[in-house]
Amino acid sequence: MTGTRSAPAPALAVVGATGAVGSVVLRILSQRADVWGDIRLIASPRSAGRVLAVRGRETEVLALNEDAFDGLGTGDVVLFLTPAGVSAQWAPAVTARGAVAVDQSAAFRDDPDVPVVVPEVNGHAVRVRPRGIVAGPDCVTATMIAAVGALHADYGLVDLAVSSYQAASAAGRAGTEALRRQLSLVAGTSLGEQPGDVRRVVGDDTGPFAAPLALNVVPWSGELREGGWSSHELAVRSQTRRILDLPELPIAVTCVQVPVLEGHSLTVRARFEREVDAGQARKTLETAPGVVLVDDPAAGEFPTPVDAAGTDPAWVGRVRASLDDNRSLEFFVCADNLRKGAALNATQISELIAGEFA
Repeated sequence: MTGTRSAPAPALAVVGATGAVGSVVLRILSQRADVWGDIRLIASPRSAGRVLAVRGRETEVLALNEDAFDGLGTGDVVLFLTPAGVSAQWAPAVTARGAVAVDQSAAFRDDPDVPVVVPEVNGHAVRVRPRGIVAGPDCVTATMIAAVGALHADYGLVDLAVSSYQAASAAGRAGTEALRRQLSLVAGTSLGEQPGDVRRVVGDDTGPFAAPLALNVVPWSGELREGGWSSHELAVRSQTRRILDLPELPIAVTCVQVPVLEGHSLTVRARFEREVDAGQARKTLETAPGVVLVDDPAAGEFPTPVDAAGTDPAWVGRVRASLDDNRSLEFFVCADNLRKGAALNATQISELIAGEFA
């Protein structure tokens, strides 16, 4: 028997529908269970009028203005896939109508009245939203947090050190285009063997990256902060603490851009309250929501970002006990930064909120 709703299905508005993450959200909405009534697509005025497909329907993109939110109210969700300044301006306008704002930018991640949510780890936090806003984490934090959270639940995390290997697409289409352009300039050459040769060919236009990315890695992501830290490194530290509800957790982060189009990777060293056995840790990871374990180095089986691209889970491998500390575990994790790292998490949050009003 088909169930019936006591009220109409909630509406969903996707702001930033024409961007890199927005296009992934539209694909995800067409693949998951349909919990939505009206789905409206919103973007900047220059994208207004475009027609995009969502759940098999051709839908015209609306310009971002007050009129775009007409009719939205209690039980409805507005998903912001926009720069922080846009979210900061428009999310309060949405909540003033009674709708819930789900924001994927950095605008509200440090606000104590806005929960930062990863449904596999702290989905319960979505219900406590004093400002009517729920934030998703950045794509680096989202890549690792389901695995780290599962291990924390079993062993009690006391220290964390991570290095990220970040895909170009995290910088949006500008990042992807910059890497493809640079790769075309160096392909078939012997560049990369002499000081400065890659820089000379790529030129001063390195796109959104601090240095040429082709044939290179760039140990920088974000803006400079006190002590030589980058804003992205401090963001991973802050968001991990909030999601795990460990406000004093020591965390060391180094963010690195690598010449990969899609799929973030991280090396993780986690220390726990008690001794951790690698075999038992693998069993924890095998059953962790949102995680797939691929860990047989003898057979050449471990995750890589090109295998993770276009998939939902975080892929974990190279799980091993630290050689110097029986309370520490080391592993590698990768995930599609646009899908798992942003679009899917935001969609899952929105579905949790919709479930409250079903």
